Amino acid sequence: MEMLNDLSVLNSFTLASLEVGKHWYWHIGNLKIHGQVFLTSWFVIGLLLIASVAASSSIKRIPSGIQNLMEYVLEFLRDLAKNQLGEKEYRPWLPFIGTLFLFIFVSNWSGALIPWKLIEIPESELAAPTNDINTTVALALLTSLAYFYAGFSKKGLGYFANYVQPIPVLLPIKILEDFTKPLSLSFRLFGNILADELVVAVLVFLVPLFVPLPLMALGLFTSAIQALVFATLAGAYIHEAIESEHEEEHHE
Repeated sequence: MEMLNDLSVLNSFTLASLEVGKHWYWHIGNLKIHGQVFLTSWFVIGLLLIASVAASSSIKRIPSGIQNLMEYVLEFLRDLAKNQLGEKEYRPWLPFIGTLFLFIFVSNWSGALIPWKLIEIPESELAAPTNDINTTVALALLTSLAYFYAGFSKKGLGYFANYVQPIPVLLPIKILEDFTKPLSLSFRLFGNILADELVVAVLVFLVPLFVPLPLMALGLFTSAIQALVFATLAGAYIHEAIESEHEEEHHE
C-alpha cells in the first residue's frame, strides 16, 4: 500500500517541462498523421516538379541553364542504375531509383539549407522529411516491395528457391535478412540526418558566427552521400532479386 502511494506521488510530480517527439497531428477519420512531415515532403516534391517542368518546357538542341543541369542529373542517375542492375535490366528501374535519390537528396539538403525551425506551426517545428523515422521507414519499405516485385516478376514462384540456396539450412538467415534490409536502410538515413541537424543546431546556438559553417558544408556532403548510399543499395537489392543462377556463377 505504501508503494502505491509513493508511485502516485511520483506520477503527480513533473520532472521536466520538455516533451520529446511532439508532433503536429492531422486527424483524417480514425487516422492520425504527422502534418509537419507532409508539409515539408510536399515542398520537396514541389521543388522537383518545378525543376522538371522548367527543364523540359523549352528543350534546346544545345542545352544550357537548368536543362543542362537536369540532363547531367539524368545521366548521373542512368549511370547509377546501370552500374547496379546492368545494361539489360536498368531501364525499367531507372525511374524508381532516380526518384528515391532525388527525393532523399533534396530532402536532406532542405534540412541543411532552409531554416525550417524559424517557421512556427502549432505544437511542433518543421524539419527535413528524412529527419522523421516514418519517412525513412516508408522509403525502406517501398524498396523492399520493389525488390520482392522484381524477383517475382522475373522468376515467379521460383524466387522462393533463393531462400534455400545453396543449402536449406540458410532459410532462417535469409528470412531474417529480408527484415534487416529495410531496418538498416531506414535507421542509417534517419540517424545520420538527425545527428547532423542536431550538431549544427547546437553549434549555431553556442557559436552563432563562422565556426558552424565548415560543419554545415560537411553536412551537405554527407547528406548527398546518404542519398547515394540509399539509392545504390536499393539498386543492389533489386539486382540481387532478379539475378539468375547463370549470372551468379559468372560473378563467382
